[in-house]
Amino acid sequence: MKSPALFACLFLCTTPLIAAQPALSGPEHLSLQNEVNLGISRGLAFLKSQQKPEGFWSNEEHPALTALPLLAFQRNPFRKATEPDQEFLQRGYQFIRSKAQPDGGVYVHGLSNYNTSLALMVLLHTGLPADDALAAKARDFIVRQQAGGMANPALDGGIGYGPTGVSPKRQHPDLDNTLVALEALRFYESARPNAEGTAKDGLNWEAAIGFLSRTQNLPATNPNGSSAEADKGGFVYYPGFSNADPADGPRALRSYGSMTYAGLLSFVYADLKKDDPRVVAAVEWLSKNYSLEENPGLGQAGLYYYYHLMGKGLSAAGVAELPLANGKATAWAPALARKILNLQKGDGSWANDTGRWMEKDPVLVTSYCVLTLEQLSGKD
Repeated sequence: MKSPALFACLFLCTTPLIAAQPALSGPEHLSLQNEVNLGISRGLAFLKSQQKPEGFWSNEEHPALTALPLLAFQRNPFRKATEPDQEFLQRGYQFIRSKAQPDGGVYVHGLSNYNTSLALMVLLHTGLPADDALAAKARDFIVRQQAGGMANPALDGGIGYGPTGVSPKRQHPDLDNTLVALEALRFYESARPNAEGTAKDGLNWEAAIGFLSRTQNLPATNPNGSSAEADKGGFVYYPGFSNADPADGPRALRSYGSMTYAGLLSFVYADLKKDDPRVVAAVEWLSKNYSLEENPGLGQAGLYYYYHLMGKGLSAAGVAELPLANGKATAWAPALARKILNLQKGDGSWANDTGRWMEKDPVLVTSYCVLTLEQLSGKD
């Protein structure tokens, strides 16, 4: 295992963070890899059985709930690029296309940024050139959602749910929506490197980094965050608000697990370097609060989203072994894979008994888990 000293060295290089997946393909992980492959296959079989005849999954009001299963099928390590997509996937693609709006977004009534961002990632990998125009419009729609000139300047640079069908309480940027938007823009840049309008054209990346910094509890770069040592380096939902604070208590801006992984991953997409103090502090908080039993700060709420962001965040940051508060280190990827497999139900699905953030929906949670296993398999 990597010692804490070696871990510190990992963050002393001056190159940008690079997406590097921890592979489970070594001989020591052969049995686990076989179990992961079976878990993926069983999860995909469950998802296929849940598609509605009209082509959507779960709820037609939210194209994102269709985009997530489609992404899971697109990233299936056993999918052959030379074979045409099966009919059920084509119906899913057609449903996504049918929700494209004149403004370039892909949504029905609300949550337009979130729905569009996930739909964009699907459209980039349908294999049909006709979808390129929709993808380009969706990309431009996302860029236009970046906030500027807000009444609260701490919110400038971030991205929220979008302008349509959103309650006044949601008409502001947040870390979750900023993450999914940055991820979609980077996907576009990677999938269409020669297309007009790549991720760095139009979006103010420095402003986005400023917003991200103001969601992190790090006094050196965010004097308005929590100054408590237990929160140092962690993230909240948006500047001035944390879902980990008690509803009936004062605002403490407590850091919590899922948003800290979201912040780390957003820093990766924004090309911050590994030795940047904000990156170092985020990984240190995650090291001190590492858990596979709960979403630190929130208990069981959002547990599977937390697993999903852990897999993506630590993979993208190139962290193979995570130092723990007790001075030891953990090979987190095989541990996370085993935890997820142990929670899979007999029908191949996953679901959370705690319903916050829709995690009682087996389609949503199964999509999170399959995508995470696909990433951890090292074959994505």
